[in-house]
Amino acid sequence: MGILDFPGRGKATAEGPDTGLAKALDGFSIEIMPRTAAKVPSFSDILPADTRVYIANIDGTPFDDMVATAKRLQGDGFAVMPHIPARMIESRAMLEEWLRRYRDEAGIDQALVLAGGLPAPRGEFENSMQLLETGLFQQYGFRRLHVAGHPEGSRDIDANGSTQNADAALHWKQDYARHTGTEMAIVTQFVFDARPAIEWSERIRASGITLPIHLGVAGPAKLQTLIKFAMACGVGQSIRVLRKRAMDLTKLMLPYTPAEVLSGVANHLSSHPDSLIKQVHVFPLGGIVAAADWAGDHKAVASRDSVRSA
Repeated sequence: MGILDFPGRGKATAEGPDTGLAKALDGFSIEIMPRTAAKVPSFSDILPADTRVYIANIDGTPFDDMVATAKRLQGDGFAVMPHIPARMIESRAMLEEWLRRYRDEAGIDQALVLAGGLPAPRGEFENSMQLLETGLFQQYGFRRLHVAGHPEGSRDIDANGSTQNADAALHWKQDYARHTGTEMAIVTQFVFDARPAIEWSERIRASGITLPIHLGVAGPAKLQTLIKFAMACGVGQSIRVLRKRAMDLTKLMLPYTPAEVLSGVANHLSSHPDSLIKQVHVFPLGGIVAAADWAGDHKAVASRDSVRSA
């Protein structure tokens, strides 16, 4: 991608200081909550056409609001991917109702299938594999399903700090995708350091995983906001990046952006074109407009450079 010498912290680039980062953002996805979406007059004014927009299903969100948001975004021409969290679903009948309504009312045929953040299941489903085993996603025509990845591990999945269960789950889901013909990708929790994410991607690739990775990063936000979300979401190793930044008075008052982590990723991709990391997923923790504007501004660099080289 044009950035030289991992990890890309302030390194020179062959294409200019921002071009590699801009290319890493090509085809980025983003997520939104229904209550936040209601405050955005026009998504077409802030997001590129065909952007994949995930709809986060936060506990307490009325399902009617989820469907209405999906219908609105789908109608505006975006690729809409609602979250389907296993632990929030009380029964097979509820799952079937959700999938039917997404399909019939909003024209949705893709979803992010995950366990969800509840400490205990509300019904018969505890994890995403149990949802997939129902066969309902095929029955209702969901051709693309994304699943969660945890570059820094997850104590919720592997309480002993290993990655045994998480790794086994990825292999199970990859087999499921092959057997059912489902288009599948791994979308990860947000990270603040490129190195552990890259090491994880290389490790699972060596174990036989071939699913593309959409790497999660946090959009521009105040440092205090990011630390709060990082602690709540169990982000591990890379939270040290935030803590180090918090101790630097010259950076404490500046808004965080994912430029450094994405530069590290772009640098890795320049020398590892076979990497599983294929796209970036932006968590707009500081607001969707700020995140979309930041990504759009950096993507524009690549467009300008392409025109100049034409």
